[in-house]
Formats: sequence, structure tokens, C-alpha cells
Amino acid sequence: MTEILKRKTDHIDLVLKQRLELAAQASPWDEVQLTHNALPEQDLLRFDLSTEFLGKRLRLPFLISSMTGGPFKAEKINAHLAEAAQEIGIAMGVGSQRIALLSAGSSGLTNHLRGWAPDIPLYANLGAAQLRDDFSLAEIQRAVDMIAADALIIHLNCLQELMQEDGDTDWRGLLAAIETVCACLDVPVIAKEVGMGISAGTAKRLVNAGVSAIDVAGKGGTNFIEVEAGRTADPRLRALGEIFKDWGIATPDAVKAIRAELPHIPLIASGGIRHGLDAAKAIKLGANVIAQAGPVL
Repeated sequence: MTEILKRKTDHIDLVLKQRLELAAQASPWDEVQLTHNALPEQDLLRFDLSTEFLGKRLRLPFLISSMTGGPFKAEKINAHLAEAAQEIGIAMGVGSQRIALLSAGSSGLTNHLRGWAPDIPLYANLGAAQLRDDFSLAEIQRAVDMIAADALIIHLNCLQELMQEDGDTDWRGLLAAIETVCACLDVPVIAKEVGMGISAGTAKRLVNAGVSAIDVAGKGGTNFIEVEAGRTADPRLRALGEIFKDWGIATPDAVKAIRAELPHIPLIASGGIRHGLDAAKAIKLGANVIAQAGPVL
């Protein structure tokens, strides 16, 4: 458990460092072009950007994406994020609640979080790798209940797990586990990658299993392969990280492909969204909501 706590703390520090490096890199969003409208017939300061997502109203189509659920200092981070989301009227996803369920520190992931954000959609979060063996359905429901969540995010991070010395590398039977959770939970389930992207084929399998929304979390933003490679002393894992540092589906490509395959699925675009223009491009490609993690942190 101590190692998990340390890993989560390392993640925060390494993600913040990586943000500075990403700012100097080219982005796949630069390849997406929007057509200028010289005669918009709109009051440019009075746009209504509100939307409905999974039955809840948002003042902006924006989600503070899942980031930190482990170290004790994350309690303050989660509190500030929740207060900001409440003020703006946007959704918030918490980081993994694995440690909170195992009672090694809640990281602020209790009903206090709902107190800071009484009116916005809050999304609970667990890893797919833990659904099959680690937690019962009652414990998964408890993750939802402990923050009075409106949905559960299940994060898919197989390559990140492979990069960890103690990672979960047996991913057999997890689609069936996801299907069971979707059937038994009393809130919608969102499937989310962590920076490698979700293909249209995988998205279709997830939707057929009962998933209510997809967060593509594509390549272009926070790179957890580099994060894990940066914290390991194992030369084999460092070498593996170098090989796979550019692996994944770019977010624009994932959004386009999934929207073409699944015209009606609620779709979140995350992964390398830098500013409002990138967000507009994502929505033009078919996303309903955009999300940021590292830039918000």
C-alpha cells in the first residue's frame, strides 16, 4: 500500500513537469482546420455554451478529468477542483478510488467532496484491472456512494500497468466484468483511456457491454508511459518506455472514428486539449464534451 501511495504522489509531480515539455511540442490538433465564418450573425459575447450530458446540465461542455486519488496531499487538490467546478458549472471526475476503498487515506474522496460541489455532475473512478478480482459489486457501489457520484468512470490503462513493476498485467475477462458492473450499478458507466486512446472497435465492444459514454483520452496530452518510465529504476521498463513513448491513437483520430461508428454515444474528447480552439475542433469532430487533466492541475 505504501508503494501505491508513493506512486500516486510521483504521478502528480511528474505530470506537472511534463506539462512544461508538452507546451513546446507540436499537437495533432494543429492538423485539424476549421472554416472561418466572416458573417456569423451572432453576438460574439453572448454565446450559450450550455449542454446536457448523461442527463445533467452543464454551463460549459467541459469536464475536469480524473487526476489524483491517492496521496494525502490530493485532498486539498480535489477540494479546490471541486470548488472551481461548482463555481463554473462543469463536471468533475475524481482520480482512482482504489486507495480510498482500501482505507489507506480517502484523499478527500468522501461526501465532503459533494459538499464542495453540490450541484455539478461528479464522477467516481476505478481501474478496469481491479473490477474482476479486487472489488465486489458492493465495494464498487461504495466508490460511487462515498462521493454521491452521478456516474462511474472505469479507466483502461493496460499499457500503463505494464510499465509498473507491480502492475496488473492479466487483463483477461475484464470486458465481462465491465458488463456486470454496467448491469448492476445504479449510475451510468463511462469508459476512459489514460492517454493511449480508444479505437472505434473497442468503443463498440464497450457500448455493447453496457457502457453509457466514452472518454477517448487519446495521445497528445499527459503521457503515462513517460511518467512511469520516469519513476522506475528498472532498466527494462525504461527501455520499454522509450519504445512506446509515442504509442497510441491521437485524440482527433479517435473522436472521428468513434463518432462515425457510434453516431449517438455520448463522447468525451480528452488528450492534448490546450485551449478553446482545440475544444471547438473536438466538438466539430463529434465530441459532446471536452476534458482536461494536466493543464487544470
